[in-house]
Amino acid sequence: MGTFLDSLPNSGIVRIRELMYAVDRPFRLDQGDVSFDAPDTMKAAMRAAIDANQTHYLQTAGLPRLKALLAAKLRARNSVPVDDAEDVLVTNGGVHGIYLAAQALVEPGDEVIVPDPEWPPATLAMLAARAAVVRCPLYPSLGWRLDVDELASKIGPRTKGLYLNSPNNPTGGVLTPGDLERIADLARAHDLWVISDESYEDVLYDGARHVSIASLPEMYERTVPVCTFSKTYAATGVRVGYLAVRDGRVRDRLQKILFLTTSNVSSISQHGAIGALEGPQDVVEAYRSELQARRDLFYAGIREAAGHVFSGEPPAGAFYAFLRIDPSWAPPAGSATASRSWAMAEFLIGQGRIGCVPGVDFGPAGEGYVRFCFAREREELEGALREMGKLFA
Repeated sequence: MGTFLDSLPNSGIVRIRELMYAVDRPFRLDQGDVSFDAPDTMKAAMRAAIDANQTHYLQTAGLPRLKALLAAKLRARNSVPVDDAEDVLVTNGGVHGIYLAAQALVEPGDEVIVPDPEWPPATLAMLAARAAVVRCPLYPSLGWRLDVDELASKIGPRTKGLYLNSPNNPTGGVLTPGDLERIADLARAHDLWVISDESYEDVLYDGARHVSIASLPEMYERTVPVCTFSKTYAATGVRVGYLAVRDGRVRDRLQKILFLTTSNVSSISQHGAIGALEGPQDVVEAYRSELQARRDLFYAGIREAAGHVFSGEPPAGAFYAFLRIDPSWAPPAGSATASRSWAMAEFLIGQGRIGCVPGVDFGPAGEGYVRFCFAREREELEGALREMGKLFA
């Protein structure tokens, strides 16, 4: 890539992290990380792997036992017709899986349609593959979902594929089964690939249901579902993700890039993933239930502390509050930024020690919004809300 990388923007999340590390006693509502610990079964499996000296090279695509468990999970829980565990490749987290899929599928100049707002590394992965990114807005009036008719209008002769993320980061929007059926019709009719980012598949509220588009008729042949242990098992630092693809030629490309970028995912982490899958799964529901309680706590607190400044409905999935900034809010005198999102983020960090991410960092449709992560400890959420109450009194 060389100098081509100079043309790619850096995510504002990197700048926010740098700002937050300079803050004393911060409220880290900027990071998409849960405060829970990984399951005991995962940690025990990693300790056992270290004790057994499982510290050497592995098969590039992943441990056979882990691949078999993941293929079974995709069949049973996601209804994706994975016939062979060889379809599965273990990646260094979800972001690595998205990067691999983009590199394997996209030629320079191909168009890829992505939602707006969207998690910055996903868009950057398409740009790094030299795709032309075509943004399709998500609408708060639709529960932060795509208008499928508008999506159809963006498909042109150079369109190679779609990137989907449901539940969505940063908005928490969840595509309905009806949405996915219509999107699948478009993919089949226009011979498109779909990269389906399902990182938040187990973080759903109020009866919302996750459906993998790869489970729909004739869609697994043209879909790369990408999943991760980071959110489901509160293991963001362990760095284990996975994807599946039926097309043997594409799978061969993926394995080449996997070898070039990591040789194999950490042996200790892969044994931990086996422990998580083989252990009791009640921890997943326990995490989800507590996240819903924290969501409700945070939104009630926002209404009380800053309801005249921030507005928005609780999300159906993921663990972010994507809130609109009231247009009447004015940044402090001397603010040098023209972006309302950045002005608010800098104000909250500088004056309230409250981490957040400016909405515009997720795409042009995010301008005028900020994202807070409500997956933190209740005490931390309550502290941030108290500071907001003072700032916006």
